[in-house]
Amino acid sequence: MLMTTCIDIASTLLLSLSLGQTTLTPPIAQQIPFVVKSPQGERIDEYYWLRDDDSKAKRPEILAYLNAENAYTEAATTALVPLQNALLAEMRGRIKEDDQSPADFDHGYWYSTRFAAGAEYPIYQRQRGTAAGVDAGAPVEVMLDGPALAAGKPFYSIGATEVSADNQWLAWSDDVTGRRISTLRFKNLATGAVAIDAIPGVLESVAWSSDNKTIFYIKQDPVLLQTGPVYRHVIGTDPAHDALVYEEPDDTLSTSVELSTSRQRILIVMEGFDTTEYRAIAADRPADAPTMVLPRTAQVRSYADHFQDRWIIRTNDSARNFRVVEAPEDAANDRTKWKEIIPNRPTTSLDRIALFDGAIAVQERADANSQVRIVPFGETPALAQPRTVATDESAFAMQLGTNSDPAIGSVRVNYTSMITPRTVFDVDLSTGAKTVRKVQPVIGYDKALYDTARAWATSRDGKQIPVSLAWRTDRYEKDGSAPIYQEGYGAYGISSDAEFSSNQVSLMDRGFLLATAHVRGGADLGQDWYEGGRLGHKKNTFNDFEDVTDYLVAQKYGARDRVFATGGSAGGLLMGVIANQAGQKYRGIGLHVPFVDALTTMLDETIPLTTNEWTQWGDPREAAAYAYIGSYSPYDNIARKAYPAMLVTTGLWDSQVQYFEPAKYVARLRAMRTDGNKFVFRINMAAGHGGNSGRFERLKQIALEYAFFIDLATSIVDETGNRSPVSP
Repeated sequence: MLMTTCIDIASTLLLSLSLGQTTLTPPIAQQIPFVVKSPQGERIDEYYWLRDDDSKAKRPEILAYLNAENAYTEAATTALVPLQNALLAEMRGRIKEDDQSPADFDHGYWYSTRFAAGAEYPIYQRQRGTAAGVDAGAPVEVMLDGPALAAGKPFYSIGATEVSADNQWLAWSDDVTGRRISTLRFKNLATGAVAIDAIPGVLESVAWSSDNKTIFYIKQDPVLLQTGPVYRHVIGTDPAHDALVYEEPDDTLSTSVELSTSRQRILIVMEGFDTTEYRAIAADRPADAPTMVLPRTAQVRSYADHFQDRWIIRTNDSARNFRVVEAPEDAANDRTKWKEIIPNRPTTSLDRIALFDGAIAVQERADANSQVRIVPFGETPALAQPRTVATDESAFAMQLGTNSDPAIGSVRVNYTSMITPRTVFDVDLSTGAKTVRKVQPVIGYDKALYDTARAWATSRDGKQIPVSLAWRTDRYEKDGSAPIYQEGYGAYGISSDAEFSSNQVSLMDRGFLLATAHVRGGADLGQDWYEGGRLGHKKNTFNDFEDVTDYLVAQKYGARDRVFATGGSAGGLLMGVIANQAGQKYRGIGLHVPFVDALTTMLDETIPLTTNEWTQWGDPREAAAYAYIGSYSPYDNIARKAYPAMLVTTGLWDSQVQYFEPAKYVARLRAMRTDGNKFVFRINMAAGHGGNSGRFERLKQIALEYAFFIDLATSIVDETGNRSPVSP
């Protein structure tokens, strides 16, 4: 009965579209009460039937409903197609199609990726050389031909790429579904032959031993899709006989493997949001059992690297915003032997480090900006005093780039702002001199026409919330009339950096103000900012975003009735809450792969990512966490009232936020909302969490959102009958 009903819905919709009916009726999902049980009581979920955990196919009635939603979206947005196509052409037109990344030096070769004109996927290549530069007489070697590997596949993504110590073997992983289920493969770079011993069901984390034939990798849990045990494989042998190296019993932690900077240790890393553990194997003795380096300690996160016969450790042990210490090779866990290199600072968080002969490069965060500082290190330091890499913008993001070889005399840095295309430069470790290696080419873009600034909005509890802003100077006036495009995330301690997007130029060119709200839950202002937006403080994330909106409107940055909000994944949770608690403040909202069924998901240990995210949202098996999550979970708080126009997107094969979360959310919201605003749901039937894998294909969803918002921004009619203007 269920399958027949859903197929009838889809057939009726498609028939009405083919007959040219002008009144569109969205698909209405059947309601079948299902009891969701928990230690805290029972809830009824009338759309639970939309869930199917099969990783290869979904039930016909589910596909019928999802296809009906796609058909409705296509019909409901038909009028947007010319604008969407124009936006798509603009965005693609800014991309230099035959492009190449700046090469990175590692162990005798310079590595880069290159796009051919029109290609969706890159070619991975290298050229022999020294730290001083490439050998001009050496040929460019193609390691992986992305377009050829992706041919005929609806989705293709290369994950890990690691070269053996003798530069002869390449290990790489690829995903052909978008579900982040990868296969590990091996290629002999001398002969070009691909080994037959492919290993399916692995994660994107591998490390070569120094014997050039043994590799360590992580098996993937086939149900949870999380990290499983560490295995050891020898090239040319049957993977079925690979040796188990280590298996982590705590499923709230994730496991990874990596090669130390010294290349002398294989590091096995267990990491959670509140603790870490490190074990190591000598790279020249791969058959040895791993030994403990840093055991886990509750509420302590320490990140170790082996370098110059010692351990370098970035840790929050006695350091809220992290510090860096060094420890003897045989006593990494003996705190009495730790020597502090970089101290904790209360207003600056220490996010990453890169180790060099004579210096440590530090990526740190102050006043919501990520910046790079170079610190003297070792017996022969490269400089006398620490040096911060300078910039002249108030809102920016400066990050450590790929720094693979510690013998090189410069640090690779990536720099961007909301109006500055990504710029890659090397900073000389001893002099501080910058050498620009590449500026992201953006065809037709003139930075002089745009401006950026940092504002500070006051939250309802008195916190100062950073807001990064950007606009086109000749198309925007701060007079309360402009449309606002406001983004937010606020989770996992991931900061929302003020970064350039060539796609968003299309919005600025049409008079939009871009606003990135650095809400609590991210670590934009250090670890306290992160802690202030998780667990029992999670509602600060949502309130901060709403308070930023109120601030921008009150300060006449934009029009009260032309504010558009967007967010994805955990940012989609933010959007779902905002729609419930303050929907009247937004003209339109974009929810992309949104985590909107928080309570049911956090109760279900069979869903990927659930168990290791209890430390983020809380464990709803406990009464207090159940009540708190339930008080904001978007799906559970949908009310019979008016909502703004909304665009929801998902991927059928998403392994991080399962497709059925947004599908159920849309179904319930369709049944409850009382308004006539546009409400469409787009399901990518061939992709996962990240959307389409091709560099041009992924632009289609972005163009849809922009067209959706631009149309809404120009559909407001004032009392004189005039539509709100948007620049051409």
